[in-house]
Amino acid sequence: MLRVGLTGGLGSGKSTVAATLRELGAEVIEADELGRAVMEPGQAVYEEIVREFGPAVVCEDGRLDRAKLAELAFRGGRLDDLNAIVHPAVIAAQGDWMRSIFQRNHEAIVVVESALIFEVERDARQRGESEGILSFWRRRFDRIILVTASEDLKIARYVERRSPGKWDEQVAADARSRLAMQIGDEQKASRADFVIENNSNLTELRQRVEAVWQQLIELGNNSR
Repeated sequence: MLRVGLTGGLGSGKSTVAATLRELGAEVIEADELGRAVMEPGQAVYEEIVREFGPAVVCEDGRLDRAKLAELAFRGGRLDDLNAIVHPAVIAAQGDWMRSIFQRNHEAIVVVESALIFEVERDARQRGESEGILSFWRRRFDRIILVTASEDLKIARYVERRSPGKWDEQVAADARSRLAMQIGDEQKASRADFVIENNSNLTELRQRVEAVWQQLIELGNNSR
């Protein structure tokens, strides 16, 4: 089994790349999907978030108010606190998912889509965690694919997703703030195995993804 991490900054188009890889035959899971699952009521992560951030982040239906939680994390300077709670559980869930795939298909190419593969390591080390699952997350993958795009295009895509059909400067400012917390593409590219540029159209993007997919198949065959 070949374990692949797929990453890229906000608005880079990594979700589109993930969907294409799934079409081509990869087993794909999104870190955000796992994050939502571990933050449901009754989960240990949910309880810890409520203890850390208080009852204000809980909606009337008992679920977390993600908008309020995001506001406290991003604008309140507590993103590191939130990530320290959520990321270990998400990575553990990824490991469980990979093992379940391996049990039914030893030759699978599994792809974990996550925006923060490199940032998780950086933040863990900044907290002084020199050992453990977070500080060495990059090593849990056999290969890393990085999706890149210009910053202006990333922001424009984020605005279009959040405010379809019209420009919203407040949303754009939110995008800039989030991007500022992420490691730049140039630094990530130096640690990635494949870099897929996504500054053009979907046809060219698919061609680039297909080229990387063929290389992943070869790597999987060689590893077996």
